[in-house]
Amino acid sequence: MPTSEVTNFDKFAVSSNAALLNSEGSICKLPLPTRIAFIGNYLPRECGIATFTTDLCTALAVEYGEERLFAIPVNDPNSCYQYPERVRLELEQEDLSSYERAADFLNFNGNDLVCLQFEYGIYGGVSGSHILTLLRRLKMPLVTTLHTVLREPDANQRIVLEEIALLSDRLVVMSQLASQLLQEVYAVPNGKIDVIAHGVPDLPFMDPNYFKDKFGTEGKSVLLTFGLLSPNKGIENVIRALPAILSQNPNVVYIVSGVTHPHIRRREGEHYREQLQALADELGVSKQLIFNNHFVTTEELIEQVGSADIYITPYLQEAQVVSGTLAIALGAGKAIISTPYWHAKELLAENRGVIVPFANPQAIAEAVLALLANDAERHAMRKRAYLYSRSTTWPKTACAYMASFQRARFERSLKPRALQQDIASVEAANIVDTLPSINTGHLQTMTDDTGMLQHAIFSVPYTKEGYTTDDNARALIVSVLLDDNLQTTGMQEYAHLSHRYLSFLWHAFHEDTGRFSNFLGYDRIWRDKVGSDDSHGRALWSLGEVLGHSQDAGLRGAAGRLFEAAIPAALTLSSPRAWAYCILGMQAYLDWFPGDRTIQGARNVLANRLLDIYERCHTETWKWFEKGLSYSNARLSQALILAGWRSNNQRMIEAGMDSLKWLVAEQHRDDAEIFVPIGSNGFFIEGNEKARFDQQPVEACSTIAACLEVYRLTEENLWLEEANRVFHWFFGKNDLKISLYDTVTGGCKDGLHPDRVNENQGAESTLSFLMALLDMQTVKVTIADEQPHGTGVSP
Repeated sequence: MPTSEVTNFDKFAVSSNAALLNSEGSICKLPLPTRIAFIGNYLPRECGIATFTTDLCTALAVEYGEERLFAIPVNDPNSCYQYPERVRLELEQEDLSSYERAADFLNFNGNDLVCLQFEYGIYGGVSGSHILTLLRRLKMPLVTTLHTVLREPDANQRIVLEEIALLSDRLVVMSQLASQLLQEVYAVPNGKIDVIAHGVPDLPFMDPNYFKDKFGTEGKSVLLTFGLLSPNKGIENVIRALPAILSQNPNVVYIVSGVTHPHIRRREGEHYREQLQALADELGVSKQLIFNNHFVTTEELIEQVGSADIYITPYLQEAQVVSGTLAIALGAGKAIISTPYWHAKELLAENRGVIVPFANPQAIAEAVLALLANDAERHAMRKRAYLYSRSTTWPKTACAYMASFQRARFERSLKPRALQQDIASVEAANIVDTLPSINTGHLQTMTDDTGMLQHAIFSVPYTKEGYTTDDNARALIVSVLLDDNLQTTGMQEYAHLSHRYLSFLWHAFHEDTGRFSNFLGYDRIWRDKVGSDDSHGRALWSLGEVLGHSQDAGLRGAAGRLFEAAIPAALTLSSPRAWAYCILGMQAYLDWFPGDRTIQGARNVLANRLLDIYERCHTETWKWFEKGLSYSNARLSQALILAGWRSNNQRMIEAGMDSLKWLVAEQHRDDAEIFVPIGSNGFFIEGNEKARFDQQPVEACSTIAACLEVYRLTEENLWLEEANRVFHWFFGKNDLKISLYDTVTGGCKDGLHPDRVNENQGAESTLSFLMALLDMQTVKVTIADEQPHGTGVSP
């Protein structure tokens, strides 16, 4: 069963300077990514990285659920593999276009995170540079595991690794030395690096004799080297050591397990293996040498390693920062002899193994004989190795990786990356003179014969989620104001939409309760009897806008009757935002029928409620109506300012202005004149961190409406400038430099995630953009009006 949505991991499995890691080694409580893509080689391709990627995915699937992840492997030239179901897409190593398509696939499918396995030789281009084409296009966080970190890279290797480090949110290495090299050679900040040991199977500490019968080695002392064969493995030096070993211990057998590396096999065939066999024949030790020319399964590997008395890694070069075979042997509690390559020196420190010089058969022979002659020391070494490896078993490694993934997503939310291909070209100049034309294509796409549908998948209506009173009320406001703008030309293009949306509100209203239902299924069955306070407030607000703006007598008559029926329940609502929506609707009505004392009284009751909660809640540093900022925040300030202005209540005006000024300041990005609305993923509770994401169009819309309301009332240019600044958020002047408005469809995307735009164009987002655009378009007209009608456009 998957674990909970919070990761705790062993403090020895990962080390990092990241602030999220506390002293107990537990990551802060953050949501787990729901969809992770792993890029790298994958079984059945015969490759160490393929084995690692497969094992890591399997471990994560066991700990957190199979549904969270999928793999994108790399196929070497002229190869085809029968991959398991976990593989969703394949990269062709030398086909640059496949990397481009993979990036589009990842972005299109809305993945939370990509985990890249990087080694220079598995990707196409010079030093694996083809992978950069994919990484540059990604719109989500990237965690890269580096399987090679060179101390002396050539120019191309340095360029590739430095750009990968720049594009990655976090880098995972498997040794402290690799972390040190990243910092000293590649100038990677320490705080960006996680050291997570190579995972190992969680094996019991067992007697090697338990498995020896499977290989016909009962009663013999087994030496083992396993992994893909290549000339840099130094196996010839162990063969050269065999005569000296056998002279004192004739029961020794040396098993070399593994196929020749596919790249070596393509170039040279089995030349290296044949050389080794010829050397054994020459030295007279061929009967004590067993080649297992087979790419073993995990189960076979466990048995082979389990049968070994001594594991040997006789590599010829020091520049190896990770050896998966060495890690597995350590995890199995083997007595180990190794040459001093980087990873071996780190893992075998503190007498967890024996280090011998490079290319020194005599030293190998002496080490083998010493261990075989001293059972107590050999078993003590095994125990030290086994105990050290307990923090690196695959379950713990999976938890450490998930913690790194959580950290990457959290850090991306704090410092989002601008995606260069999506940067909008809109300038921050005089926006009133450069407003786009109104495109109602998506509004009409989302509207059927019942009303406006709630959600979309990209730009396609998602009928399964049905309709809401909230959205149809917003749509009624937009359609009425669109139609009102066309009255001077004698056109009534949007009148049919207004009738459709008002008909929906009538259908939603229940005369017995005086309240509106909110959620209507696509099957035309209501999912609730009484909707939320906010849905009632928005419905009343839209009816007020009809009465304040429409010249359609039939529409006004139907809206007026419903407005009267819905007014009594408005005074029973408990939501401050519902009060604000009601005030906006009542004031729109009163701007046309200023003498209605009943509505004046109801407006004043609700406005005084807003003033009262502000007076009781605000402080010098927290000038707000509640102890938290959530959604449509600026509506509270707008409604209080408007009510105070129309009723000549100076204290309401002051409270509304103070709160709006404070809100505007809180929604500035510190380092730039960029609007940063309060994020919906946690909002902003007094005394806590402010949620930066997800950023919603409704927040931009409500802030624009409030600022323009004050501008109309005061004619102070700073409020117009603020509205201009916020309006640019829709067009790319935001944290990600991504335009949310779709000029082709006329829709607006559903918001900004830390790593990408939400591509869905739902009703709330599209209506929020249209409201903001209409509000901006009416600024000049409103300035000229001595007696403004309505409150302007607002969600």
